[in-house]
Amino acid sequence: MQITSTAFTPMGSIPSRYTCEADDVSPPLAFSGAPAGTRSLALIVDDPDAPDPKAPKRTWVHWVVYNLPPDATGLAEHVSPGKLPRGTLQGKNDWGKTGWGGPCPPIGRHRYFFKLYALDAALPDLGAPTKASLEQAMHGHILASAELVGTYQKQ
Repeated sequence: MQITSTAFTPMGSIPSRYTCEADDVSPPLAFSGAPAGTRSLALIVDDPDAPDPKAPKRTWVHWVVYNLPPDATGLAEHVSPGKLPRGTLQGKNDWGKTGWGGPCPPIGRHRYFFKLYALDAALPDLGAPTKASLEQAMHGHILASAELVGTYQKQ
């Protein structure tokens, strides 16, 4: 299974368009290779380098998406809730909101992990779950996973 973006290369710099310094829209993402038996996909985007990569204290969650259809091939740039694939649900990021919250590191160059999961079940409506709640609901249902890492440092 694979997750890629046309906006940045693996371990490459995420363009400012997708961050708090500009438009703060979600980057385009492409998915491929979900295994047989996949019933839904989930996506978690987080930053383990918060607040300072030299002294990280927590992982900051930027996006929580689940119940993407198993045949989804990605998400368009600046995808709005109404443009998500049918049945797709979102959870809360660490700003306490649903949807994308782009990179906005207070200091240094941070890493942003885009983690895609293939699940053997569609999950029930979890309301607006946190990353931890979604991970708990996914436990025992993960068939495969893929990861794309981008970096960003404020200009």
